[in-house]
Amino acid sequence: MSALKPAASIVAAPAKLAQQLGIQFQNPQLLDMAVRHRSAGNCNNERLEFLGDAILNLVIADRLYALHSAASEGELSRWRASLVREESLARIARSINLGDYLVLGSGELKSGGFRRDSILADALEAAIGAVYLDQGFEAAKAVLGRLFEPLLANLPDAASLKDPKTRLQEWLQAERRDLPTYEVTGTWGQAHQQVFEVTCRLPDRSAETVGRGSSRRKAEQSAAERMLARLTGAAEPLDGAVE
Repeated sequence: MSALKPAASIVAAPAKLAQQLGIQFQNPQLLDMAVRHRSAGNCNNERLEFLGDAILNLVIADRLYALHSAASEGELSRWRASLVREESLARIARSINLGDYLVLGSGELKSGGFRRDSILADALEAAIGAVYLDQGFEAAKAVLGRLFEPLLANLPDAASLKDPKTRLQEWLQAERRDLPTYEVTGTWGQAHQQVFEVTCRLPDRSAETVGRGSSRRKAEQSAAERMLARLTGAAEPLDGAVE
């Protein structure tokens, strides 16, 4: 039995998660640690998450490089970013019911932290870090290959993955216009559910748009998407449509 004391009851034992990952851990405590969120105490998955993130980026870069020999550096980078972003990791985490294994503090448990994208994504990275420490790089690479196979087989067109700020910048440069500025014009909500408001302005003051999101980056992207839509005559996205 693990020496780690859970902060809240676990819905499913980590041993079942190991089976889903296809790994028989020599040191099961590594996986026990991987599913412990920082709200559960000082013994948590943050260090394993750090390690897993590095392994994840290397493995995905390696797979993309091998699968798409004619792709440019920019295309490979956009594909990798789409695969390792929080939303993609959370989707994979849900496919293996990772939320069922999370150990959370009482506050996160009550607020539904086991469903939150950020917590699920971090736990998936931590699990990969645990596999690496227990079984080595090749085992971690094999697990990631199985988990990401459906996404790697159905990649979107790389050009469609350019973020709104990049697309807005390219449009303005093609029109020989100055680039916009972004300013945080409001924040509200509790720390774990904060909302940011950002205003995007053109230097000539001919237009400005407001975007909102759960981080400054997401709010900037939302504002940029609205600005691009306004400049090109397209329909502006609804609130929350751009993250």
